[in-house]
Amino acid sequence: MNAIKITDLQKDYKDFSLNIKNLNVPTGYITGFIGPNGSGKTTTIKSILGMVKPNSGIIEVLDSDISKNIKIKEDIAYVGDVSGFLEESKISNLHKVISNFYTNWDEVLYKKYINDFKINEDKLYKDLSKGQKKQFELIMALSHHPKLLIMDEPTSSLDPLIRNDFLELMQSHMEIDNMTVFYSTHITTDLDKAADYIVMIYNGNILLQDEKDSILENHVLVKIKKELFDESIRKEFISIKENSFSFEGLMNSKEKAYELFGNEAIYEKCNLEDILMYYTRRS
Repeated sequence: MNAIKITDLQKDYKDFSLNIKNLNVPTGYITGFIGPNGSGKTTTIKSILGMVKPNSGIIEVLDSDISKNIKIKEDIAYVGDVSGFLEESKISNLHKVISNFYTNWDEVLYKKYINDFKINEDKLYKDLSKGQKKQFELIMALSHHPKLLIMDEPTSSLDPLIRNDFLELMQSHMEIDNMTVFYSTHITTDLDKAADYIVMIYNGNILLQDEKDSILENHVLVKIKKELFDESIRKEFISIKENSFSFEGLMNSKEKAYELFGNEAIYEKCNLEDILMYYTRRS
């Protein structure tokens, strides 16, 4: 079952087109949505949330068309790079106003998270640190028990320690609710730790989508001496880097790599950042 299902989505702008043939976000898991800035991640999310109208395509969210089923929005939470909260508002006032919008608001859970992160509700939102602002936004998102949490570059301005706290809160909450997370970011190290599935987008097109462990297991970095490289095998690589002495490239089959190069090459494990870099070099 999928929490989000996109089919034949097309959204055209003057200098950019989003063209997604198929995108699935499995229920109950964290799906990382990766790609360089400007790849179409935010446009995709805005389309899912009904904030932009696509030229064509079908978007199903929690088995509903979000544009026709307004009630489904209560089951969705969103945390982005830029907050929609008024900077001059007191935290206690934001809590009071927003909690009234949700029939399933959990005040006990809200207080627990506020106390855990030592957020002073008497402060103005603008007086919180960057990390506390993002923690508060996530607390507000989680306190109404959403079935789907959508995040767009939520940790891009945070230091590694705060990012780790943010991810731990998200993951621990998933043990309370069978929540689905669609997590858009260009910080792939966050997803190395947290994601179950990966969707990669570049120039408005989906390049890759699969289980994260499967992607990492199948891809391999291959390093060989230049004299051993034959132009006829260039097509076997996702893309390559070369210098005067050697070639380094990414392949999506370890078995094929061993078959071609045997003991003549050096094989290295790759992470999501490596994979993203080589796929976007090719495209």
